[in-house]
Amino acid sequence: MRHPKPRTIAIILKYRRALIIFVQAVFMVIANYLAFWLRFDGAIPDNYAQLLIRMLPWLLAVRQIAFIPFRLYEGLWRYTSIWDLRNIIAGVLSSSAVFYLLVHWGFGLTQYPRSVFIIDSVLLILFLGGVRLARRIYRELGHLEKGRRILIFGAGDAGEMIARDMKNSPHLDFEPVGFVDDDATKVGHRIHGVRVLGTRQDLPTVMSTAKPHEVLVAIPGAEPATIRGIVKALQPFKVPIRTVPSMRDILDGKVALGQVRNLAIEDLLSRAPVGLDPEPVRHLVTGKRILVTGAGGSIGSELCRQIAALQPSALILYERYENGLYSISTELSDRDPSLVIHSVVGDVTDSITVNRVMAEYRPEIVFHAAAHKHVPLMELNPCEAVKNNVVGTRTVAEAAAAHRVERFILISSDKAVNPSSIMGASKRVAEYIVQAFNFQIETRFVVVRFGNVLGSSGSVVPRFMEQIKAGGPVTVTHPEVYRYFMLTSEAVQLVLHAATQRLTGVIYVLDMGEPINVLEMARNLIRLSGFVPEEEIPITIVGLRPGEKLFEELVGTDEIAEPSGMEGILRVRPVSSPNPGLLMQKISTLEQLAAEGKPKAVTEQLFDIVPTLLFRHGERRRRPPRYRTMLVRNTLPLLERCETVAPLAERREWRGRSGGPRDGSIS
Repeated sequence: MRHPKPRTIAIILKYRRALIIFVQAVFMVIANYLAFWLRFDGAIPDNYAQLLIRMLPWLLAVRQIAFIPFRLYEGLWRYTSIWDLRNIIAGVLSSSAVFYLLVHWGFGLTQYPRSVFIIDSVLLILFLGGVRLARRIYRELGHLEKGRRILIFGAGDAGEMIARDMKNSPHLDFEPVGFVDDDATKVGHRIHGVRVLGTRQDLPTVMSTAKPHEVLVAIPGAEPATIRGIVKALQPFKVPIRTVPSMRDILDGKVALGQVRNLAIEDLLSRAPVGLDPEPVRHLVTGKRILVTGAGGSIGSELCRQIAALQPSALILYERYENGLYSISTELSDRDPSLVIHSVVGDVTDSITVNRVMAEYRPEIVFHAAAHKHVPLMELNPCEAVKNNVVGTRTVAEAAAAHRVERFILISSDKAVNPSSIMGASKRVAEYIVQAFNFQIETRFVVVRFGNVLGSSGSVVPRFMEQIKAGGPVTVTHPEVYRYFMLTSEAVQLVLHAATQRLTGVIYVLDMGEPINVLEMARNLIRLSGFVPEEEIPITIVGLRPGEKLFEELVGTDEIAEPSGMEGILRVRPVSSPNPGLLMQKISTLEQLAAEGKPKAVTEQLFDIVPTLLFRHGERRRRPPRYRTMLVRNTLPLLERCETVAPLAERREWRGRSGGPRDGSIS
């Protein structure tokens, strides 16, 4: 189809209003003439012809003036809608009523046929509506040359908006070829002329007949489990999958084609609650001096971003890795040059530097995020794990107490729960240390525990993406490995809310949603990258790494989870607390052994301090009997919703006995 030249279009747009007035006047004349012609069966008597000519200028004047308040000179005809038709009808009928009064009462021309008023009005409505519709039809025909065929998954409001936007946007290379919806009652119906082709079960037939270039998931309110199900259903078909923002990201509830984006792994994860009141966090941070250790890491840097947005009086960034520190420092300075930032290169195990920083900058709140976190590396380097995770936590906590910091928040890990690794055990000892400081009156000590953060440095998702980019294979340790995942920004949001709680010496657990099977996540990442899993990109099972669990937990065998009064956050209460004096003696011995570089002795001491540690020298250590039933009672309530992981009875087996996955493994 040939389109007008740009110069012609420019001239039309320049004089558009004058052209509209002229075109509508022409239709007014034609409609009035045809009304007389139809009234007299094609032979208008001379006296009525004279009457037509005499009153025609008045008719044009009345109609042109009456059309002004109805904005019939302003609309873009290619976007004609019901709103325009309503205005046309109102404008024509109101002007006909005024003209009738003018003819019969103003001029006293009672011989003017009443039927002409009706016929004239109907014809003019048809002409004015038809010319606008013709412009829209011409615009719609331009879509015949479109190249991108889009199958829309979801025949609801969002899908309707997207289909309408595609049809109304001639400059975009999209053409809706059909809908798919899980509601079988919609199958066979049409939305803006686009047919609902079937349900999810009909996808093989729909994909083969419609042959779409892309699939667009238009379900803004869909749960992550629903999105994962759709991705799995589309797994055999090599087509890109796109989506629209979630309802939490849409301010006015309206979805536009410009908001469409590629489906990402974040869409497959449970999201943090959005109903949290931001005022407690604002009250906690605004105007305060905040210190963040490990500020250059994934969690530390996001903490700094969110804290900086709340306008603290000063933000102290403490990090031993200078590149990470420089990166977050310059990022925050560029965002807000007025923010007071103190960048300190230092090690959390250096007591002199930590105390100097505390004395110089006098922080009121400390977020301790510095830690070694890679499980296999810490298995090979237990002394370094203890130095950083244990000695570092004690050093910063002691300095915070000595300098009367208001709050100290330790960022912990789900790997500290019934740990099966040196890294997890060291984080559990760090939690013990913080809880041992709960006697401090001036400082409130809090632990916040959560699982894997999506996309953090060295985590599984970036690793998978690198392997996919290299053409595979994607390596998964075990087909039954499940992990909790959360977006970094949302995990930090919950950390900040947990930090507002008034209790001291308490462990808070973030609700991480449902655990995700890592093998299924690998398949989804391959799928979202545009490849067919295990055909174009192979997946290799390489076996569990040293210290790695099959299934992570959020509450330990010696703990009970309770509501915290805040959505998305649970408070964990220990069943019994170790003797603080004896505990600190054992930890002092542990630190001394780590300083002397005795890895075997460090491991033995960790087993002495952490009774729920599951591994010893690569072999599973049987859990003490008193923890078996406790684990079922205390942990299962958190996992009742995770029916996709395993049947309830099987989960009880995982938590009731030691051994492999079928005989009690929780690793």
